[in-house]
Amino acid sequence: MNLYRFEVTAHAYVTIVVVAAESDEKAFDLVEIELEKYFLKKPELLDISLYEKRRIRGNGAGFVLHEQETIIKP
Repeated sequence: MNLYRFEVTAHAYVTIVVVAAESDEKAFDLVEIELEKYFLKKPELLDISLYEKRRIRGNGAGFVLHEQETIIKP
């Protein structure tokens, strides 16, 4: 199992989504599902980018989100 960190770009903002999944394909599907659960109306997405991927081992895995770190230039 892997822990994935995605950067999701919409017209008005960029947001981070973190999911755990068995494969890259399943991870992208889970991002869509989590966005549908979070927002009352699913935003029109411009891009979903895989930012980081970490293997979950015996003790777990995690990410540090410091400030608004992004791969998209403003």
